Amino acid sequence: MYTEDDFQIEAENRIRNLMWTVSGDYKLNTKVDVASWTKSKDISLYDAVKQGAFARYFDQSAFALYLVKKIYYGADEQPLTEIAQMCVDMAVWQKIAVERPGVPGLRRRAFEALLEYSFNRMSQSLPGRMKLAILRGSLTGDWHGEKRLMEAVNRMRTLESASDTMEIMRVVDALYNGWIDSSFEQKHGDLEHVLAATAEDLKEFDWRDFLSEEAYEDVLEQYLNEMSTRLTSLAEQQEDEDDKKKKAGSRKIVVLDQAAIEKMYSYMELNYGRSYLDEREQKRLNHRLCRGAHADCSLFYTDGILQNPVISNAQYVNAKRHAEHNKLLYRNSLNLIKRSVEQLTDELRRSLYRRNEIEYMRSDHGTIVPNQLWRIGRTEDPGKLFLRTSRQNNTEFVVDILMDASGSQRDRQGQVALQAYILSESLSNHRIPHRIMSFCTFWDYTVMQRFREYDAPCSENMRVLDYSTSANNRDGLAIRAAGDSLLQRQEENKILIVLSDGRPNDVIANRPNSRNPQPYFGDYAVNDTAFEVRKLRSMGVHVLGVFAGREKDLQAEKKIFGRDFAYIRSIGNFSKIAGRYLRRLLEWDAEDF
Repeated sequence: MYTEDDFQIEAENRIRNLMWTVSGDYKLNTKVDVASWTKSKDISLYDAVKQGAFARYFDQSAFALYLVKKIYYGADEQPLTEIAQMCVDMAVWQKIAVERPGVPGLRRRAFEALLEYSFNRMSQSLPGRMKLAILRGSLTGDWHGEKRLMEAVNRMRTLESASDTMEIMRVVDALYNGWIDSSFEQKHGDLEHVLAATAEDLKEFDWRDFLSEEAYEDVLEQYLNEMSTRLTSLAEQQEDEDDKKKKAGSRKIVVLDQAAIEKMYSYMELNYGRSYLDEREQKRLNHRLCRGAHADCSLFYTDGILQNPVISNAQYVNAKRHAEHNKLLYRNSLNLIKRSVEQLTDELRRSLYRRNEIEYMRSDHGTIVPNQLWRIGRTEDPGKLFLRTSRQNNTEFVVDILMDASGSQRDRQGQVALQAYILSESLSNHRIPHRIMSFCTFWDYTVMQRFREYDAPCSENMRVLDYSTSANNRDGLAIRAAGDSLLQRQEENKILIVLSDGRPNDVIANRPNSRNPQPYFGDYAVNDTAFEVRKLRSMGVHVLGVFAGREKDLQAEKKIFGRDFAYIRSIGNFSKIAGRYLRRLLEWDAEDF
């Protein structure tokens, strides 16, 4: 019987043999992307051809090391690798086509399949639009288009005659600095400066955020290997990484010895910044909130490593790099952001105005209506002769915005930060008190990072651009902690907006002699998170779940948030969806929900 394992083995053998044949190096041992085979055999086979050709004609290891050094200095990994992939294709395809006449046909079929499967995703980013221009030009021979876009494409096409690896590096570097981050060279140095980074520099940097969660040892070497593989991949990688994380979830139990426990709190401070709570208050909150499914867990409240660092370590540099990327995205999208803030502010203003409108109604008491007095004694039922005024429900509101900051959000990190900023600015314009926090879980600590407090001035809204992602997510405990603060507010209408991917998943760090809580993933974690949501609603808190994950996790999100949840296919709609929910609450009375 032909099993799935047999299929995997056959696909891997075909891809690897093709790569070996093209490269002429049967010792070449790089990761094979079998997952893309299920979407398109042509994509997988052409990737294998490119991988073999690149290893044959160029120095694959040197090029991967350049990319790692560029990322070390602050380059955004995703657009950098996408540009590198296109440049590699341009540098190798004609060289190998001379020896293997079947390559142009295979390349055409792979490009056609890529357009079919990934057109929408590619059209949403600048590197993606560059790739679309290359795909269309290669398929149709039409190399005309948007002037600036075609300047980048034509620069890549010069690599068809490239003869050494340094030529590819120069083009990639120029494209990234010119089209993605124009301030990079001024801040971090030119290509020569990037290449001068030493092995010691790289080893001091924490590369674990760039790897799948199960990679814990020799992280730099693993990241270099992963980068080498990604250079020749046409297929999207995110889904494959998410699947691996989910499959690995059942194994994620880490047992800590006593020595590690004693260092744990200081390690949290080094990685996430000092807590803004004193020791006594933290213990009180942990004792009250870390119960049931979250026994033996802890909460760690912080303003973030950038706001209150212990030392300027690798984690601080990494957080600063993420913040700089978010701010770059903010500057590049400033006009769109301002327009979104104005639109949402105006919509909330109209809702608030309608809520405070005076209503007039006929009554049997109130102010007499003189022109109705003739009815007395002349009709059997004179009707209601008075006019009574009433004002719509004008109770106050308070809002909590809670963002999942686990590693699964890394690819949309900048967009999440911008959407939270838009929502925060709009609420501030109406002086609606609101707090913004993110959550992630490392060891047995769930980190609650605060970006602004409820009554903070508007100037604090920009701090949400410090948002960065890492580690895991214990959604149930984070929602419990956010709701606990919200319930202490005096406003009558309390609203909690939770942005998540519908997949609570946490490493369990078991203390010696602990009660060893059940691993937090799958149905157990979903049921616990749903329980915390229902509990808050029963106490009068309006909870909205904004789902920004994958469609196959949609049922879990529905189970957690019930009818008050929104599915957004693009994170760019986050502020719109949250704003629509706020308008409903502003315009309707609480009993209508």
